[in-house]
Amino acid sequence: MPSNNSQPIPVKQFQPKSQFTNWIGILPFFVFIFVFLIFPSLNLFSGAFKDQQGNFTLANMKFLSNPYVLKSYATSLQVSIITSLVGGIFGFFVAYAIVMGNTPRWMRSILTTFSGLAANFGGVPLAFAFIATLGRTGFITAILKNICYANAAGVQVCPFNPYDNGFNLYSLTGLVLTYIYFQFPLMILTITPALEGLKKEWREASENLGASSFQYWTRVALPILLPSILGSTMLLFGSAFGAFATAQALTGGSIDLVTILIGQQIRGDVLNNPNEGYALALGMVVVMAFMIVGYTILQKRTTRWLKL
Repeated sequence: MPSNNSQPIPVKQFQPKSQFTNWIGILPFFVFIFVFLIFPSLNLFSGAFKDQQGNFTLANMKFLSNPYVLKSYATSLQVSIITSLVGGIFGFFVAYAIVMGNTPRWMRSILTTFSGLAANFGGVPLAFAFIATLGRTGFITAILKNICYANAAGVQVCPFNPYDNGFNLYSLTGLVLTYIYFQFPLMILTITPALEGLKKEWREASENLGASSFQYWTRVALPILLPSILGSTMLLFGSAFGAFATAQALTGGSIDLVTILIGQQIRGDVLNNPNEGYALALGMVVVMAFMIVGYTILQKRTTRWLKL
């Protein structure tokens, strides 16, 4: 029999880990960010205000007012705005069909997997895929060119040849079409969680109060989704604005994009002044910074709504 005088076995108190230990796990992330983001950005910033001898100068900033540079920025903004809007609208409706349209689970998995692959499919492979498909000798172009008939005069007419009707894959229109290929899957990936966050109780409450489906979407769903839609569109804008390899491989640098101009400056193809390329890149960083800040603000508003 145990003695009545036996003392309880002391329980060792759990000692929480120190703050330093908690930070060890994410230390590699901060090292990575510093080496591949912060340090290059600081080098870019300093290089934009130096001449080729390493002396401080503002001449590189004056280069940004060059008409050719302004045209490059305008073209990049035009491509980014068009592809983000078209890709955003198309991607939103596809995501809506996936989430709200009672899509079978297997089809939803296929569409989600395709979106993940297509959103990251870019550069030279994407350019080659479009050239092989819609180029002057692409297989779809060949099919359309062979759809011919004889008119009333007995002359062979091939009305579906896209290159006879003004289309050119290697033009701005072709570049926009190519960019949309990876823009709308990116929109699907970013807007799907917001659509899934719409609670059934909100729709049921609207219907109980006599609201129609149109009133529910215009007064409840869309106001809630608007920050997510705008934030995702900003993300698409940034994706197109910073793209380089696809445009370079597809057009050979014939389109005046700011990313292509930066590459030409750094390689010395234009004025052999890499510091002016740094200035161009600094301008892009400023534009992208506004996009990131706007996206972050909108995402915070979205998170607050979806937590309700």
